[in-house]
Amino acid sequence: MNRIKSLGELKIIRQQLKVEGKIVVFTNGVFDLIHAGHIDYLIKAKSLGNVLIVGLNSDESVKIIKGDKRPVLKEEERAFVVSNLKPVDYVVIFEEDTPSDVIEKIIPDVLVKGADWSIDNIVGREVVEAHGGVVRSIEFVNDQSTSKIIDSIVTKYCK
Repeated sequence: MNRIKSLGELKIIRQQLKVEGKIVVFTNGVFDLIHAGHIDYLIKAKSLGNVLIVGLNSDESVKIIKGDKRPVLKEEERAFVVSNLKPVDYVVIFEEDTPSDVIEKIIPDVLVKGADWSIDNIVGREVVEAHGGVVRSIEFVNDQSTSKIIDSIVTKYCK
């Protein structure tokens, strides 16, 4: 089953999930080099509902927010990896620098970001709360990041 969906496909799926009374959780990110922090975060996000949808920044979107050297992996590879992680039900790739359009179209029951984002600054918060949903922040268990992994590789192998 292909769990990578277009926004149009996801809107139809979301309508069915609502009919079924499923709690839909949404989060987003780059998910460039998957590490333990990503997995822990996605497990915690999934525990807040029945279905986890991950919005994945497109390659162009990543370049806007992270610079020209990112992403390391192309969006198709990142989407394939994320869509095959146990907690993830669906992945949707978005082109913009924020997932606001995706959030407005699927209106999740729970919107989640990492604890490095204050609740007030989470994109889509107003839309979700206006429809009776909740916004949650998830603490990170380790201090891992893709940038730190890249720096470690450069330090160890590029001298």
